[in-house]
Amino acid sequence: MAEVNNPRGVSRQVLFVTLWLTLLVLAVKVWAGWATRSLSLLAESLHTVIDSLSTVLSLIAVSSPHRISGREVWGHGRLEATLTLLLVSVLGFACFSILGLSLQQLSATQQLSATPPLTATLPVQMTVPLIGLLAIAFAASLGLAVFEKYLAKSLESTALRVNANQILQDAWLTLVLLGGLIGILKGYRWLDPLLAIALIMTAVLSFWRVLNWQLPLMIRQTAIAPEAISQLVREIQGVTRCYQIHSRGIVGRQVLIEMRLVLHPEFVGMSQWIIEQIEATIRHHYGPVQVVVQLESDRDDLPSDFAGTRSPSRELDWNQ
Repeated sequence: MAEVNNPRGVSRQVLFVTLWLTLLVLAVKVWAGWATRSLSLLAESLHTVIDSLSTVLSLIAVSSPHRISGREVWGHGRLEATLTLLLVSVLGFACFSILGLSLQQLSATQQLSATPPLTATLPVQMTVPLIGLLAIAFAASLGLAVFEKYLAKSLESTALRVNANQILQDAWLTLVLLGGLIGILKGYRWLDPLLAIALIMTAVLSFWRVLNWQLPLMIRQTAIAPEAISQLVREIQGVTRCYQIHSRGIVGRQVLIEMRLVLHPEFVGMSQWIIEQIEATIRHHYGPVQVVVQLESDRDDLPSDFAGTRSPSRELDWNQ
């Protein structure tokens, strides 16, 4: 590997290739679902759409020059928020449409058994070549996920690991769907709307997991309470005040903390040592962290009860 000294560059290239392959698999699933009029195939393709979003978010995290080097700290900017809201609209419309059609087909079924008359109400046209094509798509997704997990371990890339787990989950769902399609081919056509409903439910859970892992700031206001951080920091010798504390990320995995410090005049020359002590103390209590500190001189006009509060204007800067 010629670029082993540049893990972020390698991760970016792998994620870019993964995105195109995921879009190709998505096109195959949508085409197969449309050609066979299979609601379960269309519902499963929603999972691949979520995989595409996961890959794009990972690619943005690795490529953004504003990210602190090292292990990625997940947040969100305008681009990520726009993509998420757009996908919520698309998924919402698609889920409700497929769910409504599935319920209609199930209600039209007299009994959950394989009977020839159901062909008129559930016109699913499944063929062996299409099942074989989907099996190839499953093998491609599984191989891609395994390869990504291997590279994630080698490069210690959080972005690759999270994205690989998401694609691997979709691959196993595709395997379950293949079993259902074989049943539909044998005449159990009621499986199609039933699988579609189940896949829509899992798609909602999958989308929530992507937001939880890659955009925690959209569903969590802070990673660590400012008051808790302030209490730890003010125990360090030389710290007079600590305020405008912001944290994001996931405790135990990686957290980015920003704060403003006021040092006693006698300790100004030891500022670097104090910052190292602060980071070590917070890491001891909360795990991996990155601390960004802005130092200020000791001032009497700053009220003592201001320590540990958050600035609303500064909070807006987190979403730029």
